[in-house]
Amino acid sequence: MPRMPELPEVETIVRKYAPLLEGRRIVGFASRWAKNCSPSAAAVRRAIVGRTIQRLSRRAKYIVMQLDDGGSLLVHLRMSGRLEWAQRSNAKPKHVRAVWDLAGGGRLLFCDARKFGRISFTRSLEAATAGLGIEPLNGEFTARVLARELERRARQLKPLLLDQSIVAGLGNIYVDEALFRAGLHPTTRSNELERPQIARLHRAIRQVLREGIRRNGTTIDWIYPSGTMQNYLRVYGRTGEPCRRCGTPIVALRVAQRGTHICPVCQKVGKSREPRRPAKSMMP
Repeated sequence: MPRMPELPEVETIVRKYAPLLEGRRIVGFASRWAKNCSPSAAAVRRAIVGRTIQRLSRRAKYIVMQLDDGGSLLVHLRMSGRLEWAQRSNAKPKHVRAVWDLAGGGRLLFCDARKFGRISFTRSLEAATAGLGIEPLNGEFTARVLARELERRARQLKPLLLDQSIVAGLGNIYVDEALFRAGLHPTTRSNELERPQIARLHRAIRQVLREGIRRNGTTIDWIYPSGTMQNYLRVYGRTGEPCRRCGTPIVALRVAQRGTHICPVCQKVGKSREPRRPAKSMMP
């Protein structure tokens, strides 16, 4: 089943397409699924045609085209969206929903089998993303900031970390992996954590995201085919396989209606000790 790209996958896409798009002028835009454009396909076309893409960046799970007049175009891939690059003479892939023509040749294609993806133009990127939480790889995301967010709430850890208004960009895979690395059970209440546990969680979040980016993200399905992080996951998608730390079979459960993967020995509710380092023989 297709999954929504998370921070490492979106960051990988941005890094791939930035050299192709930055400094290029948009000479044409066409939407083939008007419902995916906001405020409307015509409004998006009027706003961006003739403008130059100054910078391609990421905010949470959004791809952001920052334009030379101060406006921004936000692309959210959702469950089945992907970007493809093609010369104008190339054959078009399936499920093309939007096309950007660039000065000097070349086309950016937005393909989306399920039609869940979104393209939106805004004059104020800050206003459009005001509801998003802190970026976990920014310098402002410290253990102290994470402690403040956890201690002021009494929520289960997993749904709290998936809440984009608290920490932006985290998704199912990387939350499971971070909680395992920190030795924390996903149903533990956020306000019950001790400071050493929060420090471990903070460190684990940043480590697993950086590793995901370094490995070009996680490939689980045909939507996102270029990652290798799936070969290094420690719990996600490994139900019944031995824990790389202790050898206990990985267990699947549901937390807040989300499929979740844990080691029942390494991730006990209320566990406060530092997790043991994985044995080399158990690593991939």
